[in-house]
Amino acid sequence: MEVGIRELRDGLSRHLATVRDGHTLTVTDHGRPVARIVPVEKPTTFEQLVTEGKITPAARRKAERRAPIRAGGTVSDLVDEQRR
Repeated sequence: MEVGIRELRDGLSRHLATVRDGHTLTVTDHGRPVARIVPVEKPTTFEQLVTEGKITPAARRKAERRAPIRAGGTVSDLVDEQRR
């Protein structure tokens, strides 16, 4: 079932009752799908694939991003400096 943002806002309780009954609700913005509201009991695609053994979750999280390097001047200045 598809519902626009305004309609969802105006009838939120009614639409959530539909989801509670086991239906999936696709939220659209000017006719383009932007979100999906699914019942909590329904497993996500990821959970379903893990259960079926088709995928294995990552053993560890991604590494932390490094702190940005502080430098004076513009990128062009730094590139010119490296080319010398």
